[in-house]
Amino acid sequence: MIGLVSVTRAGKTAAERLKTAWPDGTRRYDEGAGTALPKAFAECDAIVCFLAVGATVRLIAPLLRGKGRDPGVVCVDEALRYAVPVLGAHGAGNELARRVGDVLGAEPVITTASDAAGSAALDEFGADLGFTIEPGSDLAGVGTAILSGERVTFSADQPWPLPALPPNVVPTDRPEPGIPAVLVTDKKAIFPERTVLYRPRSLIVGAGASRGVPAAEVGQLIDSTLAELGVSPLSVLHLATAEVKADEDGLQAAAAQRGWRVVTHPAERLAAVPVPNPSEVVRRAVGTPSVAEAAALIHPGATLLAAKRASAHATVAVARTAPRGRLTLIGIGPGARDLMTPRAVAGLRRAAVVAGLDAYTEQIADLLRPGTNVLASGLGAEQQRAAEAVAQARAGHAVALIGSGDAGVYAMGSPALELAGDDIDVTVVPGVTAALAVAAVLGAPLGHDHVMISLSDLHTAWPVIERRIIAAAEADLVTCFYNPASARRTWQLRRAIELLTARRPPATPVGWVRDATRPGQAASVATLADFDPGLVDMHTLVVVGSSRTRVQGGRMVTPRDYRWARGGEEI
Repeated sequence: MIGLVSVTRAGKTAAERLKTAWPDGTRRYDEGAGTALPKAFAECDAIVCFLAVGATVRLIAPLLRGKGRDPGVVCVDEALRYAVPVLGAHGAGNELARRVGDVLGAEPVITTASDAAGSAALDEFGADLGFTIEPGSDLAGVGTAILSGERVTFSADQPWPLPALPPNVVPTDRPEPGIPAVLVTDKKAIFPERTVLYRPRSLIVGAGASRGVPAAEVGQLIDSTLAELGVSPLSVLHLATAEVKADEDGLQAAAAQRGWRVVTHPAERLAAVPVPNPSEVVRRAVGTPSVAEAAALIHPGATLLAAKRASAHATVAVARTAPRGRLTLIGIGPGARDLMTPRAVAGLRRAAVVAGLDAYTEQIADLLRPGTNVLASGLGAEQQRAAEAVAQARAGHAVALIGSGDAGVYAMGSPALELAGDDIDVTVVPGVTAALAVAAVLGAPLGHDHVMISLSDLHTAWPVIERRIIAAAEADLVTCFYNPASARRTWQLRRAIELLTARRPPATPVGWVRDATRPGQAASVATLADFDPGLVDMHTLVVVGSSRTRVQGGRMVTPRDYRWARGGEEI
């Protein structure tokens, strides 16, 4: 819950804007600041104060409990120019300031050292994967060593899809004596000083029980099993059991006491999981030969660490899950930086590996975290680029595969997804396409039905392309031509114009834009009768209007041809 503390008219208006933008996650506090802020501090995970920083600091100072317990606090000035994190910057404040900026147009004022240096903050590292920081970890000491350029080691039991770490953070099999270390492990061990130890959510406790089992008995069996394995309870993802045990109070209570949620599975799913110790007695009772082992092993790639252990009324098994690599397909937009979406920027900064055309990786290089592995290649290597990105994700990395415009429109989405299976997590980040950018330059040529056709015959036979052009012409669709020409492809656009000219009026508008939204942008509008295909190159997109498209005030416009009913509805 985000508390919104405001005392002035302007602050209350701005708070209402945030409440409207975030309808399910805010709570207004409009009483006096001396009453509202302590109340919000006790009740909320984060707070936006429409107060001066000094006043806010004086009010929250007596309330501070500890870095891991206090809510993030962001101050916004009366003119809504700045959003300043004053507490919990790494935990929530910095991100909250950015969110406030997105809604109110305020500039986030980020002063934390790791953010200023462009590197991942240690107290946020792996948070989206569920990592927990072991109490006693030296966040300040290791963080300072990283920012100072000292040698720091990084060790992990398994490959996790983590963001990039700076080049001075060196992968090793284990921490080195006397060297600051970042360690990711579910194993209990004595770790050296100047270490940050992360507990990944890598373990699943499978459990079965007789009806009415005491929570203490379940808890004792779980604790003794984890202790015997030498693994940390902080690394348990959840307790898993059969659906028929969903209402078993002893299991629910034992899990709740340890801060774990309970996940249940249907008996038929559990029955399909191979286990080392099946039981016909259990099958007759609940419909599956195994509950504890099957529930622990149900995740693909899980490895059994502890086979079924039994007490008088409970059974427990423990498995280690295999991390899944991440592939994020990112459209970086048509060229202008302000047309790249915030989600695309976040995806780039979250990646440890970025693959793309060399011209595009150069374009976004300043957005990448230090230490990012950049896999750049030239034109014509699209298939190899997609294969390498998928391979890196399968190896457990966090990978971003980039393309211009939108990742799924004549870009890298299709070749990558043809190769990717269900063994990796895939996210597609949409982008502003070249067609949209070009249309904005020309006016509103896409106001009615339209089609996009690539004139590149490198992968599509020209007779197929020609049939599509004819179909678009006969359907009277506005037609956007991608890849209209190159140094070697010089006749295709001329032929396409001939096909359209035979089926549309000679006065039909034709617009072209070269390097849309980039330096050196050039654009012009002509007609089918006088358009010169020789003006076009591979950096150009051509838009041919329909029979209804016209030029109004020098701009291409395709009318929607709707009549509007009262109230604005189309009829």
